[in-house]
Amino acid sequence: MRTTTRDIARLHAEGRRFTMVTAYDYTSARLAERAGIPLILVGDSLGMVMLGHDSTLPVTVDDIVHHARAAVRGCETPLVVGDLPFLTYATTADAIDAARRVMAEGGCGSVKIEGGRTVAGTVHTLVDAGVPVMGHLGFTPQSQHTIGLRVQGRDTGAARRLVEDALALQDAGAWSIVLELVPAPLAREVTARLDIPTIGIGAGPHTSGEVQVWHDVLGLFDAHVPRHTRRFATLGDQAVEALQALAAEVEAGAFPGPENSARMDEDALAAELAGLDTVVGHDGLGGTDGAGAQA
Repeated sequence: MRTTTRDIARLHAEGRRFTMVTAYDYTSARLAERAGIPLILVGDSLGMVMLGHDSTLPVTVDDIVHHARAAVRGCETPLVVGDLPFLTYATTADAIDAARRVMAEGGCGSVKIEGGRTVAGTVHTLVDAGVPVMGHLGFTPQSQHTIGLRVQGRDTGAARRLVEDALALQDAGAWSIVLELVPAPLAREVTARLDIPTIGIGAGPHTSGEVQVWHDVLGLFDAHVPRHTRRFATLGDQAVEALQALAAEVEAGAFPGPENSARMDEDALAAELAGLDTVVGHDGLGGTDGAGAQA
């Protein structure tokens, strides 16, 4: 049975922290489920880690739907959340259409929207229409050209506004809120003031749960490790080593070997092919030349 927002609310009520990871395809979702992860985010970060863009802005609803379908097929128990991409919820009509596609076509059980009071009305409309909405405050990647790539809410005025945004999202019906790149004391205060769970990334240890990007925690990138994450494995290095070993064995003739090959009765094969070269000519038409095929 698939995890629901009620299940996450129950964990929160019991004071149990939980984990969410991004997963963008069938295989990664299967692995996340095997690890017991209850929440999967098909985030617009796929634009960078899967599609090679330099930001999340080029990601489309089609991209989210495509990857969400694969992730949903890969797991049976996690709740799968899909991002609504840049400017797909600028109007209420746009938001309803995007949410419909992400849930009905992509199979997600919730959508995620960036922003605070400015999107609270949209959140309220979606929730009234039966769409579970996860909020997202602090550093919001879709607004990076406005707010910059930096920690948010460090000064007291900005911190107060973030708290007010979180309360507005809760009042609008959001069932949880991601807090990205905000000071740990601020994340603690937001979490204490809300009845719904917070999910941190670069927000310290006092949130209700934590979300991390698949490629970061598994070490699949060779770039720097952001401060807000940790490599729990170095699968990128292991993959390179494995591919180098493959190439070396292929070049040396050591792979594939008999154990990697299908067998057949070689005597029967030789008998079947005996004399084939004298029956089929060089041009493949029969006889020793093309004219022989007409005789």
